[in-house]
Amino acid sequence: MARIPSDNHIRAMLDSVAPAQLYPLFERLLARLEERRGLRPFQRLGGRLLVALDGTEYFRSQKVSCANCSRRTRKDGSVDHYHDMVQASLVAPGHERVVPLAPEFITSQDGSAKQDCESRAARCWLAAHGPGLKRLKPVYLGDDLYSRQPICESVQAVGGHFLFVAKPSSHPTLYQWLAGIELPQHQERVKKGRHVQTHRYRWLGGVPIRDGEDALLVDWLEIEVVNTAGKVTYRNSFVTDLPVDETNVVEFAACGRARWKVENETFNVLKNHGYDLEHNFGHGEENLAALLATMNLLAFACHGLCDILEATWGKARDGLGSRRRFFEHLRTITTYLVFATWPDLIRTLTTGQPPPARASP
Repeated sequence: MARIPSDNHIRAMLDSVAPAQLYPLFERLLARLEERRGLRPFQRLGGRLLVALDGTEYFRSQKVSCANCSRRTRKDGSVDHYHDMVQASLVAPGHERVVPLAPEFITSQDGSAKQDCESRAARCWLAAHGPGLKRLKPVYLGDDLYSRQPICESVQAVGGHFLFVAKPSSHPTLYQWLAGIELPQHQERVKKGRHVQTHRYRWLGGVPIRDGEDALLVDWLEIEVVNTAGKVTYRNSFVTDLPVDETNVVEFAACGRARWKVENETFNVLKNHGYDLEHNFGHGEENLAALLATMNLLAFACHGLCDILEATWGKARDGLGSRRRFFEHLRTITTYLVFATWPDLIRTLTTGQPPPARASP
């Protein structure tokens, strides 16, 4: 091989490539997961697929920028140039794995608040990817920003259901309806290590999500966690368009709380455990920053599928400990050794033995 392009030349060639060119690969990975019955751990509430949505920032600089950057001015007058996106991941309560889906990149909108931009991007994501997920009966999870009627209606428009956090401060009409009503209640004692917690649940169906005659009617539920001293250590409430009652309120609350996995098991891993999502691998003038972020997500999705479907990969991962250490070993051995097949590579990772010698052609 001769005249191998430099890193800078490769970045220049990639800058004009739209991230959407890679989105079909996420669909192929999901199809593979479905084919191998790998979706079962992510199905709850009667076989419905849980999909958590959330926004995150993946680039920030006061020196590097492009036409697609959003901007914020700090109190000291300095200006941050940044990129963010809405990301979706398959999640499930009690399941340690997540699988990211294709992202939706948030574009700069003059005069728009961050939450408005994220809301707009979430609705764009639903319009683009929701129809393809309809067959899997998705239930979309999200924080309080998502429990607004426009996003809820967007979910329903693509054949999905929602289970979103709903805070009293942002839903005054809903909580006025709840005031003064004797709500149905359910209570359970749950052992956590050496301690026993009390989980309290309340719910009510058919309450308006906002003021106005066109308000969407939703089912509301709340969970409180009380420790042995009688102190409330956790409280959260959710709205959904699925019916809630005593037989399923516990599962609904567990599913609603699983939305944190898009932050803990997706964003935290991508930024702090070997993928370095926030590192500036290249910014470009058009699409490079978003394209490289998409490649990063795609790598994470591939690794997630291997974790779920490939026992030998899982053995290699478990044997080497952290993701970062696993990647360091992978980088080192592929620098000095040539592997003719995937099983040869995995065998070396799990046993430490070099790949078998191959006869020269």
